[in-house]
Amino acid sequence: MENFTFYAPTYFAFGKGSEENVGALVERFGGKKVLIHYGGGSAIRSGLMDKVIASLKSRNISYIELGGVKPNPRSGLVYQGIDLCRKENVDFILAVGGGSVIDSAKAIAAGVVYEGDFWDYYKTGKPVDKALPVGTVLTIAAAGSEGSPDSVITHEDGMYKLGASGEALRPKFSVLNPEYTCSLPAYQTACGITDIMAHVCERYFTNTKNVEITDRLCEGILKAMIEESPKVIKNLHDYEARANIMWAGMVAHNNICGVGRGQDWSSHCLEHELSALYDVAHGAGLAVMMPAWMKYVMKHDINRFAQFAVRVWDCDMNFANPEITAEEGINRFRAFLQSIGMPTNFKELGAKEEDIPKMVRHMGVTNENPIGGFMKLGPEDVKAIYRLAL
Repeated sequence: MENFTFYAPTYFAFGKGSEENVGALVERFGGKKVLIHYGGGSAIRSGLMDKVIASLKSRNISYIELGGVKPNPRSGLVYQGIDLCRKENVDFILAVGGGSVIDSAKAIAAGVVYEGDFWDYYKTGKPVDKALPVGTVLTIAAAGSEGSPDSVITHEDGMYKLGASGEALRPKFSVLNPEYTCSLPAYQTACGITDIMAHVCERYFTNTKNVEITDRLCEGILKAMIEESPKVIKNLHDYEARANIMWAGMVAHNNICGVGRGQDWSSHCLEHELSALYDVAHGAGLAVMMPAWMKYVMKHDINRFAQFAVRVWDCDMNFANPEITAEEGINRFRAFLQSIGMPTNFKELGAKEEDIPKMVRHMGVTNENPIGGFMKLGPEDVKAIYRLAL
């Protein structure tokens, strides 16, 4: 296990009625003028926005609103939010929605107090060390942005989808009421489940040895998702399944499962090009790319993939030929994703083989600048993985 530091101070209010505490939480963390940032109309139709506003009013906290966040959130709305916050002297950003809304809110929070272009953080990887405080009211279990220091934005000039990170972006508080995820359709629910499992897998496949504690945490989350996912797909209003999945989304990505070990993140890099070019749902793209990546890199550490197969997918260990076990685990993972309604190939996403060279160039991967922490991948590797996903 590697040396690490871990500090995750987000305050979580979980369960039924927790949204009624929003005003008190904003007040607790110093907010006096709030930007409520949200997506489409679901937060309004569900009555959640009314409850959030009533809670703010009960504490005499003033607010302005900015809606319109789309999946794969765009830079244009971020710039609009930065200008609005500066004009209105906003001192707190409240995201009401899923990961896209939260990521957009974080970008605005960073941009308001930064003299340059907020995109500097995303294109250079420079850590965000200063931002307005952010709070979240979560409506989709998926991205884990409610507990992480991360944000992903698509810049409309060139359609580059890139991430930024920094402890200043970690939310001060997050309100999680699973009831507000019950209105999500099965496909969107499954996309969220896939994203959660991907966040675990990006950490699980590591070259670091002797990380049994975090291995078991990762495996436990994946096993829980395997158990709870069919329940919620069968009954979208299963509160207990929704609650378990919602908390799994946070635990999967606040990095408690990733400390002390190298991480990979190739599947996310590969998927970001799909969602930037075709605007596919992030989870759907991951469902296609993760098994393809696994097939390609499996022999880099066949024993880790065999462990994944045995511990997570209950495969029998073939000690004479662990490759058979490893392949069975990957096949069971793909079958699981298919069973919850996820796509498994380019055709189902609407992606095209002829666009592969374009995506590789757009990604900026070279032999001198490979992607991946588990196995370094150059441009020819990336092309091969995309072709495995056809």
